[in-house]
Amino acid sequence: MNLGIKKLDKLILKSFMGPYVVTFFIVLFVFLMQFFWLYMDDLIGKGLSLQLILELMIYMSATLVPMAMPLGILLASIMTFGALGENYELVAIKSSGISLFRFLRPLTLFIIGVVIGMFLFSNYIIPKANLKAYSLLYDMRNKKPTMSIKPGVFNRGLGNFVIRIGSKSEDGSTISDVLIYDHSKGGGNNNVVAAEKGKMYLSNDKRFLVFELNNGWRYEFKKDSEGQYEQQRMFFKKWNKVIDVSSFGFSRTREDLFKSSEEMQDIAMLNKSVDSTYKLIGKDLRELKKSTGYYISLYKKDGDLKDLDAKINAAMKADKPVYSKDLISLFDREQRNDISGKVVNNAQSIQRYLSINATNNEINYTKLNQYNMQWHKKFTYAFACLVLFLIGAPMGAIIRKGGLGLPMVISILFFVVYFILSSTGEKLAKQGKMPALEGMWLATVCLMPIAIIILVQARNDSPVFKKEAYINLWRKIKGIFVKEQAQLK
Repeated sequence: MNLGIKKLDKLILKSFMGPYVVTFFIVLFVFLMQFFWLYMDDLIGKGLSLQLILELMIYMSATLVPMAMPLGILLASIMTFGALGENYELVAIKSSGISLFRFLRPLTLFIIGVVIGMFLFSNYIIPKANLKAYSLLYDMRNKKPTMSIKPGVFNRGLGNFVIRIGSKSEDGSTISDVLIYDHSKGGGNNNVVAAEKGKMYLSNDKRFLVFELNNGWRYEFKKDSEGQYEQQRMFFKKWNKVIDVSSFGFSRTREDLFKSSEEMQDIAMLNKSVDSTYKLIGKDLRELKKSTGYYISLYKKDGDLKDLDAKINAAMKADKPVYSKDLISLFDREQRNDISGKVVNNAQSIQRYLSINATNNEINYTKLNQYNMQWHKKFTYAFACLVLFLIGAPMGAIIRKGGLGLPMVISILFFVVYFILSSTGEKLAKQGKMPALEGMWLATVCLMPIAIIILVQARNDSPVFKKEAYINLWRKIKGIFVKEQAQLK
């Protein structure tokens, strides 16, 4: 019996691994194409090499794994158990006395291993992949468009120069009917170069675009002493024009500039960032007390407000309460003006300190919230794999339909629900309307009861999700109406 159970475990794992690997990579590819569609306008037309594109794809694939893994597991589990149910293998296994929970045990252990692996991946690999991916994407988006000079049009992508060439040979360097407008000195089209033919090429270090022009004219318009423009025309047999294009090259920004972002940190670094933020908040509070305490405390300088203590003590010993208007009446006009001036100045100073502290607090608490959200996200993505498996496996056993048709539809529906709940919770947590703990765990907490209900329904062979049950119910209802109509006749 033990040998048979071991063979059954191998059968289940083997049946699951094929769809699992295929669906995971399909889902990952779809998410990756969605990413490139989103940033397509920022990347096209900049002359990026294939190596850079492939590098970005590898890094972005790693960052998209936490989103692709739960959907891949959900789809694969529905497909696997749907196919086993469709082929009546589940019926045979249950008839031999093996329960659904025992049947799910090998895959559950495997998914728990995936959950652990996903947590480790999210904690150690994802921060590094985010750092590489987003720093590379930043450099790609900020790269200037490539300087592809097309014949017959005015090319305006070379800084202060507008260039038109009539034609270009197949070698890409020999050109004819050349016009170059130099706007580097301002004043509109006051400096123009026209040539019959020439050559165009990049320097060896790719920093300069060189034009070797033949048989042309240089036109310059200058103001004379009376403010009138006069034209200067110079003929040349050969003339070289060099344009600096070093800014069009691709350069990498130092990755250290991106390391402070919460997406680039693991749990240990996030804990350290949280502690540092709390210390910064406490420091700001102490600075506020220290700065405002000077203004709100009652003090007396030598020669200032004579007999202030005696007057206040005498007022406090009176039988009736002493209000501010009674207290201020104890002083003469000069002292009142002095007190009023100090009160106004101190109030303005306190207001400035409070405003600065409020701004700093808002920034610090926003950072603190982002750190906490990222900390919980490393667990929620991993735990979502287990929750969606507990939904997908019993759902496949209930619908008893394999392939990519109905399982794909059901998987997308559940994943859409998961994605909406996850996005909503994350948005509410980001806005501070919900604690980070509740916002980041909203999706998994809401889906867990659904997983338990579906699991119980599958264990009891419930007909709730079976198409045949609804067809039979409709036939019974239809039969009742037909019978009643026959009796009326």
